[in-house]
Amino acid sequence: MPADTEGLVRYLVTALVDDRDSVSVSVEDTDESITFQITVGADDVGKVIGRQGRIIKAIRTLARAAGATSEKQVEVEVAG
Repeated sequence: MPADTEGLVRYLVTALVDDRDSVSVSVEDTDESITFQITVGADDVGKVIGRQGRIIKAIRTLARAAGATSEKQVEVEVAG
């Protein structure tokens, strides 16, 4: 896994939310995929997801592009 992919996800999410201290990004690395689990404050979940999911879709696209050098599939999930 490229080390900068986690940093990219953390940077993007932190820039969107009001409570930056509540942002946490955990990584689950399996044989087939790398999953980034984003946790933010309850008031900031909507800001990360965006209208009709546009923001989270853009974050997922950027994370997949950044992780394209690895042969694993990159996923991003939001857990309130």
